[in-house]
Amino acid sequence: MKTISKSKLKSQLLEFLRLVESEGEEIIVTDRGNPVVKISKYANSPPTDELFAKMRGKITYFEDLTTPITEEWGET
Repeated sequence: MKTISKSKLKSQLLEFLRLVESEGEEIIVTDRGNPVVKISKYANSPPTDELFAKMRGKITYFEDLTTPITEEWGET
């Protein structure tokens, strides 16, 4: 991970963007020594179906989740 000042990034932005794109290098941009921005390669997130595929079929509902539970808490 590289660290670079805003002023240096401004003068060499295209070069640093190519570095991130080609090598996947992350760059931390600083302002007066304080980190302010992280530049990294964009990654597509997998679809929700794929994210929860391992859980499919492992969760069981025993009743309707939208049914009020006034019996347990009492009527107000």
